[in-house]
Amino acid sequence: MGLQVLWSFGLACLDVYALRIKKDLQSPILVSLFVVGDWVTATLSLAAACSSAGIAVLYSKDLGICRSEHLPCGKYQLSVTFAFITWFLIALSSYLMFWILVSV
Repeated sequence: MGLQVLWSFGLACLDVYALRIKKDLQSPILVSLFVVGDWVTATLSLAAACSSAGIAVLYSKDLGICRSEHLPCGKYQLSVTFAFITWFLIALSSYLMFWILVSV
């Protein structure tokens, strides 16, 4: 997810720069770079969410650590839920970027 933060921050800086100099960023090469970057970060975000969900299931269901020890398993499960919501939004963004690439 750290890569996603860096990618999103870089795109935000590029958007602010483009707005300041009033330049259009819809060249096919640049948009294809954005599409590939969004696909990579979406795939990595899904992998991170799935592995975190696996650990949450392991702790709560298989090992029973959440019942015996004082771990914040509810907070961990909530963060896994937010990771899947984030992945869904990233996947939606990459899908929309693909259609912008097709229209350019």
